[in-house]
Amino acid sequence: MKLGINAAFAACRYPEPEIWLKIVGETLGLRYVQFFSDLIDPKVEKKTKERLCRNTKNAAKKYKVLIHSLFTGTAPHWSHFLLHPDEGMRKDAVGWWENYIHMAPFLGAKAVGSFLGSFSVSDSENPKRKKFLTEELVKTWRHFSSLAKDEGLEYLMFEPMSVPREMPCTISETEKLYERLNEKMAIPTKLCIDVGHGASVSGTGKDRDPYAWIKRFGSRTAVIHLQQTDKKSSRHWPFTKRYNKVGIIRGEKVLEAIGKSGAREILLVIEVFHSFFEPAEYQVLDDLKESVDYWRRWIKR
Repeated sequence: MKLGINAAFAACRYPEPEIWLKIVGETLGLRYVQFFSDLIDPKVEKKTKERLCRNTKNAAKKYKVLIHSLFTGTAPHWSHFLLHPDEGMRKDAVGWWENYIHMAPFLGAKAVGSFLGSFSVSDSENPKRKKFLTEELVKTWRHFSSLAKDEGLEYLMFEPMSVPREMPCTISETEKLYERLNEKMAIPTKLCIDVGHGASVSGTGKDRDPYAWIKRFGSRTAVIHLQQTDKKSSRHWPFTKRYNKVGIIRGEKVLEAIGKSGAREILLVIEVFHSFFEPAEYQVLDDLKESVDYWRRWIKR
């Protein structure tokens, strides 16, 4: 297993690649990072985007950090994304994804991943609409897969979420969608499992058990997002003494579940969210350092 971090910590604080990659490589001593789309929006003007991507790739090389994959940031979560009820808005989300795939080679990444979208309340209560939008999603994903192959990517990822409107959010839904998103695709689709997701609000039993998700899907998972949580919500707390007292995620249990899953290699990615404008920057960095120290007990790479 390898340990990395999602670059979400840099959003609204450290947009300069030289700074946030120095934090990853030197302050935290990590060799792997997952890119966060809020740092360079895929729809930014092409020249600016390519320049920022080159700067990011150069900084990553300087600080000996590998950009493992690209993943969605916060912005797509506010738009329903690939499951928006309006066709024009879905097309816009497709364009966003296409641009993100094109960014990957500039950053030296071999995979792109995403939360898929959220149904409107109306569509979530209408079986015909849900089926229609799901079929549209599968067709769109096939297009993404072909485009990603042309760009030299190795696989795509999707992330199960926490509530019924965000597809998928249960183990059974994830099984079905995983199969659909691997049907006649140009490259494989893998999972990104978040230990704080999985029907955290509405589910019962195994759907609310983070270790059950890992045991079930570990062999099909490329990335596990690590957050401390009390499972009342997807908290994205750091792994500090304060939050470890109230949180349910335990490093030894995560590694035990991975071992039972049959997985050969997974990147474990610390995904901690602070408010964009508080607390103070030193507190953010202290939280990240303590979180890395916590996980280094089990993961040395």
